Amino acid sequence: MAEHAPLSLTIIIPVYNEAKTVRAVVDRLLSVPLPVSLEIIVVDDGSTDGTDKALAALSHPKVKTLRHERNQGKGAAIRTGLTGATGDLTLIQDADMEYDPGEIPLLLEPALKQGAPVVYGSRILKGDNPASYARYYWGGRLVSWWTNLLFASAVTDEPTCYKLFRTELLRSLGLKCTGFEFCPEATGKVLLRGIPIAEVPISYRPRRIEEGKKIRWKDGVIALWTLLKVRLWG
Repeated sequence: MAEHAPLSLTIIIPVYNEAKTVRAVVDRLLSVPLPVSLEIIVVDDGSTDGTDKALAALSHPKVKTLRHERNQGKGAAIRTGLTGATGDLTLIQDADMEYDPGEIPLLLEPALKQGAPVVYGSRILKGDNPASYARYYWGGRLVSWWTNLLFASAVTDEPTCYKLFRTELLRSLGLKCTGFEFCPEATGKVLLRGIPIAEVPISYRPRRIEEGKKIRWKDGVIALWTLLKVRLWG
């Protein structure tokens, strides 16, 4: 372990209408053996499907729940969670079961052993993941290509949910995002500072639109524009 390795982790879970899965995600997170102390912050972003009732049933000293009275977007929920984060590191976790919490130790390893300030879980680096919709797969590859073109980087999976940051670095970025543009805004601002992004291969279980997948093609367009704005104007 690096001499100044962080010893605590905050996991922020932005949630919107995930009553069927949020409890399972939290239970899974709590069951994973981690080499750091853990804090989980669940932000209910104005859900209307009973997510608030599922969260009310949670009672664990490591879990905090916050709520927006109206839906504001994923980025807004992450920013709300970040205000209460006490961990040295912050990880973003979706509530839809697409990403396996059991692989969080893989993301922690570069941060703890090499002192990496930013670590992404790359679905691309693990070549045997199930196929998602073609438009999502190629849209993600386009966003990653655009990222690398603008910032002379080598990121393989910019849109991945699994993003781990040193908490103070994430706070210092001055994020303004409200929706899915959290990912490109955070990525662009990190790369603009010349901070490298480490990547580790992770597994992925894509869910279908009828199962509640929320991201749409227009979010890809917004991601491209967000990256360009960051590159031109910071």
